[in-house]
Amino acid sequence: PPPPPHRPARRHTRRPVRIGRETFERWVDETLAELPDWVVARIDNLQVVVENWPTVEEDPQGTGLLGLYSGVSLLERSGDYFGAMPDVITIYMGPHLAMGLPPDELRAEVRRTVLHELGHHLGIDDARLHELGWD
Repeated sequence: PPPPPHRPARRHTRRPVRIGRETFERWVDETLAELPDWVVARIDNLQVVVENWPTVEEDPQGTGLLGLYSGVSLLERSGDYFGAMPDVITIYMGPHLAMGLPPDELRAEVRRTVLHELGHHLGIDDARLHELGWD
C-alpha cells in the first residue's frame, strides 16, 4: 500500500497567509538544499513539484492534504527497476497557506512536509520519521 500522505497535525482558524508562489517554492528548494549528505546520496529518480491544491482523487475527503509521495520507495525496488518514470513528491501550497500560520511557522511546516514525503521515498516508516523529527 502507498505510504500515508502528510496532513496537518492541527488546524488553525487564522486567515490564510499571503505568501507568493516564488517564496513557497524557494522554501521547498531550501529544504532540499539543506539535506544531509547521507540523504542526498540515496535519492534516486525523484522529482519534487509544487501544486496549488490536491485533486479530488488525491484528497477525496478534502482533509487538507499537504504533500503526497507517488512512486516506488527505495526499499521496494528490485533488480528489475529500470527505465521507470520518476517518483514524484507533490507539495500543495493552498492547504499550507490555508492553515493560517505565521510565516516562520509556515516555513517550518513546509519543511516538515517535504521531509516527511522524502522519507517515504527513502522507505522510512512513520515511526522512524517521527524519531528523525521529519513528521
